[in-house]
Amino acid sequence: MNTFQSMRISASGLSAERLRMDTISSNIANATTTRTENGDPYRRKVAIFEESLKREVNKVSGESEIISQGVKASGVVEDKSPFKRVYNPKHPDADENGYVEMPNVNILNEMVDMMAATRAYEANVTAMNATKNMYMKALQIGR
Repeated sequence: MNTFQSMRISASGLSAERLRMDTISSNIANATTTRTENGDPYRRKVAIFEESLKREVNKVSGESEIISQGVKASGVVEDKSPFKRVYNPKHPDADENGYVEMPNVNILNEMVDMMAATRAYEANVTAMNATKNMYMKALQIGR
């Protein structure tokens, strides 16, 4: 494994979790948006991650190895679950029966996802700091 590979993996995790937190923040901010540019209510968005792999040839054995490069965000997709219908005849977006289509965002689920993203972010910071401390201790040995 490359000397700084673990730091690169942690850094990729930090970037991915930041995107996840940004997406969740957008969902929470638009939880009551009943009309977007296309006329529909806001649709919940979800960040999608995938493992980042790299194929290398082992210099000693000559065999091909697959090495993890961490995680990468492959995109942000819309949640296709149905909108919630709420009876509110005085709302400007109410239909002829008095129902308003509300975004498919559940604040409680978003908060749980945000807490999980925060914990994953903290875990990557801890791993990066542990790696840094090991390198610092190794440098002190040479003194």
